[in-house]
Amino acid sequence: MKLQPISVPSRNAAVLEALASYVAEARLAPGDKLPTERDLTDQLQVGRSTVREAIKAWEALGIVETRKGSGTFLRRPVAPGAVHRPLTLTLLKRRETLLHTLEIRRALEAEASVVAAVKAGKSDLEVMEQRLVAMEKVHRAHGTAGPEDWEFHLSIYDATRNPMFGEIVGFMREQLFSFFKMAPDWKGFAARSFPLHRELFEAIAQHDPERARNLTLGILKITEEDIRTLTGDG
Repeated sequence: MKLQPISVPSRNAAVLEALASYVAEARLAPGDKLPTERDLTDQLQVGRSTVREAIKAWEALGIVETRKGSGTFLRRPVAPGAVHRPLTLTLLKRRETLLHTLEIRRALEAEASVVAAVKAGKSDLEVMEQRLVAMEKVHRAHGTAGPEDWEFHLSIYDATRNPMFGEIVGFMREQLFSFFKMAPDWKGFAARSFPLHRELFEAIAQHDPERARNLTLGILKITEEDIRTLTGDG
């Protein structure tokens, strides 16, 4: 199967859409390898930097992982049309979108934390703690975190052992990732919630569903308060 050349102004978004279509049509599954960067550059007829940025965007969203010396591999299912949606044109629109998405996060993440606290095994907790440590390192150094924070939350979804959570997150990944993508731009955003992440991990590790739920809701409450404050709606 061949990819079609890209010839539209928004090349970054178009590359992501083309890659999603390729994954769907080639029926790639998590663990399968994507074409090389050179192959993508040749087939899409875009610059190598454009392809590289698209792959980085997917890495940040947890869709692919690049293994040094081996290539880029699919981590999560991806569907065409749900890859790269610009969230906002104005600050007001951004706030509304974030607050609407936050309502979905409450429903999803509170329940995911409960299920993870019940089902998480040793390997799940090891991955979760590794990502937590990476996130905390960035928090201490910069007072914020983006992809590292996102990866920690993804590990909770994974620990549910329920593939439906992964599918829902896959369809909404751009909206959900928006919180973590904007963190470097909003200095101190949700910083008050940082200590709660370790408490959340400990609640899941101790198989305490109710505490895990309450801590998740506490993290998201701080997130909402900071969105309202930073957008002039506090």
